[in-house]
Amino acid sequence: MSLYFLLGTLSAAGQKLVHDDRNLLVKSTREIQIRGAEILGQYAVLGRYDFVMMVEADNNDSVARLSLEIGVRTGLHIETLPAIAIGFLADNTPQDPADRPESVQRSPGSPE
Repeated sequence: MSLYFLLGTLSAAGQKLVHDDRNLLVKSTREIQIRGAEILGQYAVLGRYDFVMMVEADNNDSVARLSLEIGVRTGLHIETLPAIAIGFLADNTPQDPADRPESVQRSPGSPE
């Protein structure tokens, strides 16, 4: 699965929806079930964007469906960014760390 960040800005209609129901984003995102996509975290932020969501998805199609569904239900305009771990970009990293069977390799003969 790949990691994505969804950056959300409330439209005028979305601002009214959230003003009328402060729990709209939480409720709406809990109800959304898109095969191959899962919301890992949601944050309200200050600055250019109003909300940031961390999403794990099988592919771009799944995250696009999720993004569209969130936007329709909440009035968020969403910019979707695929994320790549910076350690993975280094020349000396032979493989994606997520593909490793264990995060720490044991020495032969060491206790479990």
